[in-house]
Amino acid sequence: MKNTQYLVLLRGINVGGKNIIKMVDLKSSFEAMGFSNVLTYIQSGNVLFESDEKDKAILTTKIEKGLSKRFDFLARVMVVSHKELEAIVRAAPDGFGKDDKEFRYDVIFLKEPLIPKEAMKSVSTREGVDTAHAGKQALYFSRLISRAAQSHLTKIIGTPVYQNMTIRNWNTTTKLLELFSKMSS
Repeated sequence: MKNTQYLVLLRGINVGGKNIIKMVDLKSSFEAMGFSNVLTYIQSGNVLFESDEKDKAILTTKIEKGLSKRFDFLARVMVVSHKELEAIVRAAPDGFGKDDKEFRYDVIFLKEPLIPKEAMKSVSTREGVDTAHAGKQALYFSRLISRAAQSHLTKIIGTPVYQNMTIRNWNTTTKLLELFSKMSS
């Protein structure tokens, strides 16, 4: 049986001097948990790997427990399959990510069982600055760079639902999808 490619997005590492984890240590911890073809990307906690496990809930529990024990903090992760990431990128609203000189684009990934429709209830936008869109598997958020200080994106951080979200910019999201393709070859 062919292994499935997954992406794990860690929450709250290497931010503001807290939960500092070197990517080489993160990679070795995934290898020690028995995952193969492990690749990390930038310091914000993006790990691509392969596993024969098909159940994302089992994977999530295994990874959160393993990382919590290894790095002595309460690890929270979102597990996204290669196919799911492809669907998230494909489902972006028309024009999303196309004008990076004027707008900043982010994808808000959700930890199951949180769904986009429910998550959107906690997302506010400032007219003329922000736009937010609920996809089938993620939220898409854009804001004017020239008025970024007025954006409402940071308001979501203080909400209880934020514990079940993690944000990656569009460039990182599309780069992670590109890295999956390199893993395959």
